[in-house]
Amino acid sequence: MVGYALEVVQGEPFADYVKGAVLEPLGMAHSAFTPEPEIVDDLAAAWMWGFDRADFPAPTFELGMAPAGSMYSTVLDLARFMSAMFRRGEGVSGRVLQDSTLEAMWEPQFAEPGATTGYGLGFSLDEFHGRRRLGHGGAIYGFSTELSFLPDDGLGVVVVSAVDGTNSVVGRIADAALELMYAARNGEPLPQDPLRGTDPVDPDVARQLEGIWEGEEGGFELDERNGALVMTPLRGGATVELRVRGDTLMADDRLAFGPVFVHERDRLTGGPNLARPLSRRTDGRPPPPAPAHWRGLIGEYGWDHNVLYILEREGRLHALIEWFFLYPLEEISRDVYAFPDWGLYHGERLVFQRGVDDRATGVVAASVDFDRREVGTEAGGTFRIEPVRPVSELREEALAASPPEEEGDFRGSELVEVVTLEPSIQLDVRYATTNNFMSSVFYDEPRVFLQRPAAEALVRAHRTLAQDGLGLLLHDGYRPWYVTKMFWDATPESEKIFVANPANGSRHNRGAAIDLSLYDLETGEPMGMVGTYDEFSPRSFPDYPGGTSRQRWYRERLRRVMEAEGFTVYEAEWWHFDHDEWREYRIQNVTFDQVEGG
Repeated sequence: MVGYALEVVQGEPFADYVKGAVLEPLGMAHSAFTPEPEIVDDLAAAWMWGFDRADFPAPTFELGMAPAGSMYSTVLDLARFMSAMFRRGEGVSGRVLQDSTLEAMWEPQFAEPGATTGYGLGFSLDEFHGRRRLGHGGAIYGFSTELSFLPDDGLGVVVVSAVDGTNSVVGRIADAALELMYAARNGEPLPQDPLRGTDPVDPDVARQLEGIWEGEEGGFELDERNGALVMTPLRGGATVELRVRGDTLMADDRLAFGPVFVHERDRLTGGPNLARPLSRRTDGRPPPPAPAHWRGLIGEYGWDHNVLYILEREGRLHALIEWFFLYPLEEISRDVYAFPDWGLYHGERLVFQRGVDDRATGVVAASVDFDRREVGTEAGGTFRIEPVRPVSELREEALAASPPEEEGDFRGSELVEVVTLEPSIQLDVRYATTNNFMSSVFYDEPRVFLQRPAAEALVRAHRTLAQDGLGLLLHDGYRPWYVTKMFWDATPESEKIFVANPANGSRHNRGAAIDLSLYDLETGEPMGMVGTYDEFSPRSFPDYPGGTSRQRWYRERLRRVMEAEGFTVYEAEWWHFDHDEWREYRIQNVTFDQVEGG
């Protein structure tokens, strides 16, 4: 509104006026509120990321709306802007505002009389060694920025990052740099460790701490993910990694930094003063199914660069928006929900539109239209691809090819048919049917073989799960190398993350990998997971945040039991587990009927 008022009063676009009245007088020649060609040509390559996926390039189209952010700039230009804040007094050149105007902007707004901290007009305010410090943080897809300066001392620092959501990181660097500069300016000893780090939590400790912890002011869910301990507040908010410093668990990752809990054996205390007691909720039972009218809403909406997840958690519908911000929603009506009265979207609503099948086709969230994303096999059925070449042609080539030569000492093959060790393990070998992602038969028989150590570990996992009324449902074990080659050659480049490269061989080819799910021992029915088996989509990622609490509980229960028996889940497939001894076996290419003793 202020920018629009400026346009009306000055009679020219905001970006043009600010360029002539502010940027050019300050010597900020490489800054603009519009994507001028000479600026865009030098734009840094920026990166996005999510909790369940690797970094990916940030979008390069104009984001946001000037003047509410979205200025292109450089570190040196931002330093020129900051140094203009130091040029005060009559007759000083290089200024665009009077001292009285700056002082008015640096006065805390909506604060108690005499307050020295808070927010002014465009600037944050706090104290630093008894001196007033001002600053401003910035964030837009792929970039994070921090300005921090002491106007009365003529000291300041600018930090930028080309990784999305890393304001905690640039803020820490800015604080450390200012500490060093201030000490040097005043002839004081330099701080020895201004960016003191933390250590990872021991994975065994992380697994012991898993669960929900509650206190008087709320609670947290702790999970071990890929050897790290992560925390998600029950009331919503960002998921952050916890690391250790002494007996304190610290939030320390791209999104946050600071002490959270004190950890003593199996006890946690925490809160702002590290003194709030927490109790642990452990019932060990799967959560109840989500309400039926939510099922048509749960899913993904939006664009590749900005996915809105609608999921169920702790008996409430949640929105995970802008990759990191998890908000519990208040149900207003069957298709209308409200964001909580805190966070980025206070006062905003989500309004869903449903199709004839009762599935939402889109949602208007905070006045922005998000169309449903068709992900995997949300509508049910088996995920399928269109092979890039005919399967018969691929089969002929694969059978004529040879596996890669391997050097080294390997154990002799010990392949054993798993169900001969435990008949109650069920099979759903889809590669012996056309009910698979390539709609073709690859195995003559629906059988599952594993190297004996892996097979025996699998049987132990099955018997452990029986205590929960669950059993293992096996999809694939040992796989001849030629089948791996067919999968690879048939799959489009964009989806090859879900198939193994035959040049290296698959752990399935070594007989030490298993694809599996869970079934109900009483009914014999498969248990519903977030994504389906062999689905080429992000829902296959073991840490995919969407779906329902019940689906994620079964996925995590399978993972924990398998890990306890020496298996490791593959990063892109919740159903694929590698036995720890897979390196000890050669790649094999024998068919099932050629397996010794088979």
